Amino acid sequence: MYEPLAERMRPKSLDDYIGQTHLVGKGAVLRRMIESGNISSFILWGPPGVGKTTLAKIIAEQTKVPFYTLSAVTSGVKDVRDVLERCKQDSMSVFSKGRPILFIDEIHRFNKSQQDSLLGAVENGTVTLIGATTENPSFEVIRPLLSRAQVYVLKTLEKDDLLKLLDRAIHTDKMFSGHEVKIESTEALLRYSGGDARKLLNILDLIMQSIGANEPFVINDSIVTEKLQQNPMAFDKNGEMHYDIISAFIKSVRGSDPDAAVYWLARLIAGGEDPKFIARRLLILASEDIGLANPNALLLANATFDALTKIGWPEGRIILSECTIYLATSPKSNSAYNAINSALQYVEQSGNLPVPLHLRNAPTKLMEQLGYGKNYKYAHDYPGNFVKQDFMPAGSGNPVFWIPGINPAEAKAKDRMDALWGKKTDNT
Repeated sequence: MYEPLAERMRPKSLDDYIGQTHLVGKGAVLRRMIESGNISSFILWGPPGVGKTTLAKIIAEQTKVPFYTLSAVTSGVKDVRDVLERCKQDSMSVFSKGRPILFIDEIHRFNKSQQDSLLGAVENGTVTLIGATTENPSFEVIRPLLSRAQVYVLKTLEKDDLLKLLDRAIHTDKMFSGHEVKIESTEALLRYSGGDARKLLNILDLIMQSIGANEPFVINDSIVTEKLQQNPMAFDKNGEMHYDIISAFIKSVRGSDPDAAVYWLARLIAGGEDPKFIARRLLILASEDIGLANPNALLLANATFDALTKIGWPEGRIILSECTIYLATSPKSNSAYNAINSALQYVEQSGNLPVPLHLRNAPTKLMEQLGYGKNYKYAHDYPGNFVKQDFMPAGSGNPVFWIPGINPAEAKAKDRMDALWGKKTDNT
């Protein structure tokens, strides 16, 4: 049976593991945990092909404890209960080397009842849970389970990581023996890989399958592009194209092309994508890319998500289509997105500046004597329900975070702010 290059290249130890140094580098949290052998429950959150499953398998190899795996795509509540029963027996065995580990791939696809079935075993120590997900656990994992498992974020692999993987593959895998290897350029290889180790190795696999037994193995931009255009699904062996289609969908809405947006929506639907996954992306788009240019977009996107839970499938496709077209045809602004990013950057640089005394509450007599709330001006006591006063910490210099977008709705808001504050929100 043919084993894909990506599987053959899966590292067996932390020393061979590429990337995620913030988690497994020298002295990092997961490395310390693995080396100590004291594994607590956690969830690995990150894009595909960055080493989530590999990390779980390395833990299993190094700890030597009973290790069970479930795929949330194919497993039901009965499967979970059966595995937990085996874990319970293992933990009670006199030959047990430690608490069993249960690895659940794509844990975000477990429904509430499936996740509920894990709680008792995780809480009482019957099993150590390791989950892997490409979706934000805050939305996809129930709160009681989240409170019992730390979340670790894995990052897209950097260029140097991918080049190191390429070098390791061509120098260690048997597939390349007997072939002269020529690496002429890597820009296309890295671009199509998109920080995904599995994608890079699948591309190498695809190119190798197209050459003869004694022909040189050549990597350059034109060869990579040509082979992927000829047979894109061969490259997408594990469904990674899903993420490319989502990217195209988001960018089509952002780019105000309703026809392209509906086309990519149809591709997602035809591919069996979870409707709620699509609805969440529309919610994010409504705030990130439309925002204050049309605040009703967020209301419609939220109503879309709610309606999907009531209507179900397949009629839900119509609701998604309506929302997609509405967002694609709406005016665009990312001013709210930029504002919060700028404010967070400022907070990181400036630290915890003290709240001005006049903005603090004074629930006790002592606080009142210390000046809490003194000289605060209640806006509704003044004409137009507005009065100028300082709302930022002393010494901050009153930085501007919100730069209004160029659209009618924000122009109106800008004019009002200019009338109240002067040119505080000038976007020139």
